[in-house]
Amino acid sequence: MPIYEYQCVKCDNEFEFLVFGSEKPECPSCSSKKTRRLMSACGFVSKGSGGETVSSSASDSSCSGCASTNCSSCGH
Repeated sequence: MPIYEYQCVKCDNEFEFLVFGSEKPECPSCSSKKTRRLMSACGFVSKGSGGETVSSSASDSSCSGCASTNCSSCGH
């Protein structure tokens, strides 16, 4: 059962919702069912070539020349 991030179309509130099957989220602020799922930043942990733990996140940028999270967008 995944947890998704949603934004309410009516009041602009952002919230998380634990999804059970095809259940539709309801805004906790205004009770509207008009919501849209947001793209969530995900994190991961992997082992480097020397066995060390390397942590990263989709919001981390490896490029100090810009704020992009994807270096192919700035050419570095």
